[in-house]
Amino acid sequence: MRVLLVEDHESLAKGILTALRSESYTMDWLHDGQSALHAISSEHFDLVILDLGLPKMDGLTVLRALRDRRQQIPVLILTSRDGVRDRIAGLDAGADDYMIKPFDTDELKARLRALLRRSAGRAAPTIELRGVTLNPGNQQVSYLDKIVALSRKEYVLLHELLSQPDRVLTRDQLEQSLYGWSDEVDSNTLEVHIHYLRKKLYPELIRTLRGVGYMIESKA
Repeated sequence: MRVLLVEDHESLAKGILTALRSESYTMDWLHDGQSALHAISSEHFDLVILDLGLPKMDGLTVLRALRDRRQQIPVLILTSRDGVRDRIAGLDAGADDYMIKPFDTDELKARLRALLRRSAGRAAPTIELRGVTLNPGNQQVSYLDKIVALSRKEYVLLHELLSQPDRVLTRDQLEQSLYGWSDEVDSNTLEVHIHYLRKKLYPELIRTLRGVGYMIESKA
């Protein structure tokens, strides 16, 4: 899952990036609202963490612009503005959640998991499909009740495919979920991850549609 953090406080941003990367999120960071609006409009992100007091364009303006453009990406406002009117304004502008600084990192992680479940149309905390169970809370994957050890990239890729069953995901979509701006991508890296997932789980789980992409079907 690829998350964009929009935060102008550098030390706080670095702390959030470190905490969320440890949870297998692919993280990108911008410090001003204008750049954030351009990035969200031109690239794929699964979720945005948005400060309000931003240079060049404030967070509420960014949020309203996104919603005016009918972009449904989940947005969590993370701000020091703790007044009731501020919270109402943020939620009415289209925020999916509103969190006050200072905050507990574990609570932030839990709220992100809830937002991602909601955006995928799931209520259950775990994803279960065709014998595979994935738990975003502890990043544990099992097949037929046996724990399967995956690398971080393998986990992210499996999560992306399992959370959107019966949908073909293109190479570009998957690579944008796996790699942030600072990551180097080899030409055959995606295929290598797919190969190891099939080997660790079972070959028929991930279907290849040549020239299009990959998918996991809800039924065998």
